[in-house]
Amino acid sequence: MRRTHTERHLIARVGWLRAAVLGANDGIISTASLILGVASAAGSQGNVLLTGVAGLVAGAMSMAAGEYVSVSSQSDTEEADLAREKYELAKDVEFEEKELAHIYVSRGVEAGLARQVAQQLMAKDALGAHAKDELGISEITTARPVQAALASAASFSVGAAAPLALVVASPSNWLLPVVSAGSLAFLGLLGVASAKAGGSGILKPTIRVVFWGALAMAVTAGIGAAFGAAV
Repeated sequence: MRRTHTERHLIARVGWLRAAVLGANDGIISTASLILGVASAAGSQGNVLLTGVAGLVAGAMSMAAGEYVSVSSQSDTEEADLAREKYELAKDVEFEEKELAHIYVSRGVEAGLARQVAQQLMAKDALGAHAKDELGISEITTARPVQAALASAASFSVGAAAPLALVVASPSNWLLPVVSAGSLAFLGLLGVASAKAGGSGILKPTIRVVFWGALAMAVTAGIGAAFGAAV
């Protein structure tokens, strides 16, 4: 009986998942921290909301720009390595074939078979074979600056909108506890969602996200309260 291959690997998600989780996490934490800091300094609910909206817009643009610049740098490095490899292939294809075969031997393939594999792969796509097995560049892991920038900006905006919604929904005298508890709950949900999407365990990522979020919000609220009292 023929067995159906049912394995599902999630490594293809790593590029957009990293950017999306980072954006949403930063959106919740930074916006909630801003809100709590201003509210602790005895700011009005209107000023708190305005601060949160400004933080959302500035943060989304900053995340998009930062991701685009950093991932573009990775893309530039990949392109430079591919151009260098293309030159080496044109200059001495036999040496490059031996080099590729040596890589397979180091992974445990018998020398004669490694040479055959290298020859056949290079006959089909020499640059692609070296890109994947020598440089570690593949379709899955290649840098995508625009995708990373859009994912970060969108996820930051979604994350930042959560504590802003809590400001709108909560009475002014309950703003601090509602935003604090609600933002931590959103961070917990983010930890669970990111763990599910990445196929990992739930507990450790969730605790990690909630802990650092709570620390950031507590520090910012404390600074706001101190400055508010001083003023």
